[in-house]
Amino acid sequence: MKAVEKERQTRETEVRLKLDPRGGAVRVETPVGFLNHMLELLAYHAGWGLELSARGDLEVDAHHTVEDVGIVLGEALEEALGDRAGLSRYGEATVPMEEALAQAVVDLVRRPFFRFEGRFPAERVGQFDLELVPEFLKALAMNGRFTLHVRLFYGENAHHMAEAVFKALAVALSRALSPLEGGPRSTKGVL
Repeated sequence: MKAVEKERQTRETEVRLKLDPRGGAVRVETPVGFLNHMLELLAYHAGWGLELSARGDLEVDAHHTVEDVGIVLGEALEEALGDRAGLSRYGEATVPMEEALAQAVVDLVRRPFFRFEGRFPAERVGQFDLELVPEFLKALAMNGRFTLHVRLFYGENAHHMAEAVFKALAVALSRALSPLEGGPRSTKGVL
């Protein structure tokens, strides 16, 4: 694994980041406060170093910004992992956040897939549209080239539920990235 710097600039957004899955400082600055909070949780609980800044067309809404951050973070993770040899490959975590419970299951196999099951009890947390949670996760998994299944079992507070999802993802990724003796965990010999 290695540190990676990535940038994406479109007519809608501008995203810059430095990701080090081995650890480091966490500094996130986007115009979407709730996204900042979720990304800080993700990096902290995954044990990553993450420096990220983004701007976007919030006069439209936060969708382009949130999705593009997911795209760039996924691309950075894909590059940082290299050939993925020596990684455990699989990771799973079920994480509570008070009354909420969420699960994330990861396979770093390089066959991107995403599935999200669950419903939030509200449409928004503050100004953040909660339908953007699965949009971010899908962009991350597709561009990071890994399989991700997320289940949001239950909860009453939408903030807690989103937080449980991001923490579960962080712990699952941390487990999937943990070192493994020998070659890749695959009968094919490669991931």
